[in-house]
Amino acid sequence: MAMPWRQSLRLGTYLAKQKILRREKFPILVELEPLFACNLKCAGCGKIQHPHDLLKQRMPVEQAVGAIEECGAPMVSIAGGEPLMHPQIDEIVRQLLDRNKIVFLCTNAVLLPKHLHKFAPHRNFAWMVHLDGLRERHDASVCKDGVFDQAVDAIRQAQAAGFRIMTNTTFFDLDSPQDVIDVLDYLNDDLGIDHMQIAPGYAYEKAPDQEHWLGVEDTHQLFAKAFAGGRRKKWRLNHSPLYLDFLEGKVDFDCTAWAIPSYSLKGWQRPCYLLDDGYAATYRELIDDTDWASFGRGNDPRCANCMAHCGYEPTAVVATLGSLRETIRAAVN
Repeated sequence: MAMPWRQSLRLGTYLAKQKILRREKFPILVELEPLFACNLKCAGCGKIQHPHDLLKQRMPVEQAVGAIEECGAPMVSIAGGEPLMHPQIDEIVRQLLDRNKIVFLCTNAVLLPKHLHKFAPHRNFAWMVHLDGLRERHDASVCKDGVFDQAVDAIRQAQAAGFRIMTNTTFFDLDSPQDVIDVLDYLNDDLGIDHMQIAPGYAYEKAPDQEHWLGVEDTHQLFAKAFAGGRRKKWRLNHSPLYLDFLEGKVDFDCTAWAIPSYSLKGWQRPCYLLDDGYAATYRELIDDTDWASFGRGNDPRCANCMAHCGYEPTAVVATLGSLRETIRAAVN
């Protein structure tokens, strides 16, 4: 199964408007980072490598909401760091929902039970819980025992309270095709997750672990074998079929990192949240003064093994909605 129908309808309407207005570059989703601090020290993340004074900072509500209004993106993914460590994260979410944005609040879920009462279920809101494998694999990834069980318990509490739950799972070279299948089966069947996202691990330069990233061919083999029996329609994946084709190596795309810009305490990050080539003060400056053609596989050696959804999912989404055949395929899968 593909993206939620409400999300797909919203995207389709939005993209049609951009085409009518003849806009070449536009934001689909903003990666909003209102803080860098986190309660975990995951091997594959380098956010907590920032200086201590920056880790102590929290983005004001007005600044966070203002950035989203400035660029006009219909969807927001709030990340960090751990967003639930922000004392006004519930207010940021409320104000974005009041502006009719689709909001995904990313979390490792450890703090979720403590803060769940501050939020209310909403048709445009979902918790995005990071689960990088089953118990042993996930706890190794976050470098702390017991986190998987805490996350699962938090998910069940949120589900009981009526919230929509999504997950995001990153796979590394330690994972086998059967691991992919087992994780998706567990999330889909045992936990009843509403929609799941998957991603191949990218060599984020500040991450403590620099040994277990996937290359392009590794990614192709991992997902081609995992989906060899046909992608299970019961898997509620929050991806376009074309992006899954991309992961399997069936199609290739150019990077469109401009479609998922990243805004943090340091400003608009160039060119994406995985690379750090400086920051722009405004969204327009980011778009106009960034040499986008210099990035992506084949253009920048740092991008050689990147197949991350922040650069390639928007390309797949635009390609899907630009083709009647692919639109129908996305609707029925």
